[in-house]
Amino acid sequence: MMRIGVTGHMNLTSDTARLVSDALRAHLKGVDGELVGVSCIARGADSLFADAVLAAGGALEVVLPSRDYRAVKVKLDHAEQFDRLMAAASTVRVMDFDQASREAYEAANEAVLSSIDELVAVWDGQPGTGRGGTAEVVAEARERGLVVTVIWPAGAARGD
Repeated sequence: MMRIGVTGHMNLTSDTARLVSDALRAHLKGVDGELVGVSCIARGADSLFADAVLAAGGALEVVLPSRDYRAVKVKLDHAEQFDRLMAAASTVRVMDFDQASREAYEAANEAVLSSIDELVAVWDGQPGTGRGGTAEVVAEARERGLVVTVIWPAGAARGD
């Protein structure tokens, strides 16, 4: 069994989302044996990865940062995808926080990192802006000796 987690940017342009989705599907196609994807299913990279895992026939494990995450963090334009992924998940783990916060996100990142063999990072390689961001999660994964695969296709760009 191969357990792969994800970290990445939420603010992808629509063209970048298509490029990233194709790259994620190609990467996961190369996984031998049973695939388990671990994702917080946030907008952008996390949800694209979750869709790619399901398309590859893998099982999806969802890690939510807090009990109120769906109500306060999932915007209307992401709600359908979020709900579809929640329904498709084989396991949903909710961190022990009532409210979404930096501490809750860090706990969710820790839950992902402590349960995987590889981290896929949809990352433009830019330095982070603070604790819990993509760059910091990549650095932590590398420090732990996890395999880190960076996905950032040519022509990819972050949105606003």
